[in-house]
Amino acid sequence: MQNLKRPIREESDCSLPPQPLVTTNQRMGLISSPKETKNTTSSGRGMGFLLVFFPDHNDVSPATTTLFRTRSSRLLLSKAQSTISICILLLFLTLFLFTLSTFEPSSSVFPAASTRSHRRFLLARTVSVAKTRRHALQRMGTLFLRGTKRMQDLVIAHIPSDTAAEEDLRLFMRLLHRSGVTSRSDVVLLFSSPSSAARLTSLIDEENDSFLKLVDVHRNSNSSNQNDNVLGFNLNRFIKKQPKKEMSEPIWGKKTHRVNDSATNESTESTELTHGSVVGFDVTELDPENSLSGFIEHVPMSLRRWACYPMLLGRVRRNYKHVMLVDAKTSLFVGDPLTRIRNRSPESVLFFSSTSKHSNKINPAVLLGGAKGMRRLSSAMHTEIVRATMQQQQQHKRKGFVSESVVLSQLVGNVHTRKNIEVIGPSESIAEASSVAELRTRNSAAASIKSHDIIQRGSSNHLDIMAIIMKRICSYELDSSVYSYC
Repeated sequence: MQNLKRPIREESDCSLPPQPLVTTNQRMGLISSPKETKNTTSSGRGMGFLLVFFPDHNDVSPATTTLFRTRSSRLLLSKAQSTISICILLLFLTLFLFTLSTFEPSSSVFPAASTRSHRRFLLARTVSVAKTRRHALQRMGTLFLRGTKRMQDLVIAHIPSDTAAEEDLRLFMRLLHRSGVTSRSDVVLLFSSPSSAARLTSLIDEENDSFLKLVDVHRNSNSSNQNDNVLGFNLNRFIKKQPKKEMSEPIWGKKTHRVNDSATNESTESTELTHGSVVGFDVTELDPENSLSGFIEHVPMSLRRWACYPMLLGRVRRNYKHVMLVDAKTSLFVGDPLTRIRNRSPESVLFFSSTSKHSNKINPAVLLGGAKGMRRLSSAMHTEIVRATMQQQQQHKRKGFVSESVVLSQLVGNVHTRKNIEVIGPSESIAEASSVAELRTRNSAAASIKSHDIIQRGSSNHLDIMAIIMKRICSYELDSSVYSYC
């Protein structure tokens, strides 16, 4: 056995010299273990080989990569062609549908009832809706009457949900115009629901039209005693002389482009009619979530209005200097109450006391003050309603109803509230219309109402007071020709 191994080893030593062995291993893929090689050589035994043979052609990897890239390119090209074809098909389909939509059928092919295309029908309907509903501000609200210029005062009148008689609102709107308040203020009507706003729209439009007719009647009249009493209409309040350059466009409604007349001087004065805008919002626009519903089961309008004021006053915060909050059901204007606070600071708020002799509560029906003070009051009142409701729930273990007057009185008496607003009053109460018995006679009416700019209806005989006031208005010859009630 030793003789047989020797020739083989020698032959291996002769045929495979060290240097060619390395070249062969690199070319043919020789794999060996360095440790095994060293041991085998030292022990004198034969060295084992593991030979891995590759194909005779040059290289397979580049060909495979090239084939993969070719297939990927073909796939991408196919997808691109499909996408382009789909886009072209959609383009032609769109052009085809547009051509069909603009095609107007002839009367000889289609019946006469179908000659009006659907596109024209939608256009006519859109125009009709635009005429009936004009947005007041930022695609919200309704514009009933657009003012002649931008006003510095704002009157927000809320209409309670329990207002059954429409004549209550009619009298409020009529006296609002006749008192001269709209000569210096814009008016916002706050409705309890969209249905209430739709129901009262025609009434508001009628009173606004009567106001404009009343202005024309008094303009064309030569009567000199048309403003000899308090309840009469004074045209001079709405005709004011001021430079044209001070005439600014109202914030309500769509803006209009005025043509500048270069021939006229900017310092020339204008004596045109001046009045504010009349707009309306419903509570679902300003308080869509009904933020108080989680604390009160049935939120009355007297409380929900406080959730609407922060949003409304926040949108117009830089447009007004003075703000008035008033109840449209119980309050009647016979003058301009805003004259009381026009010389006050922006943080001031004027309060009136309740008409009850045995109560020190604040009357929430009429509140007025600077724009900043009223905005702070409305935000604080909203928070105070939630706090008082939660406190009542903890005491009675149920969702209760809090009194607006009580909450407002507690808020005004709070020390922290007085740091944010300048509290004025309550030093006086609002006179009730039922106590002004002199309304029945012409001569004594001026003496009794002259000291008041706003009165409040009595809870017992407000229908009698309404009839008396309407009768007094119709007693003037010029005015009786305007109102249908007369």
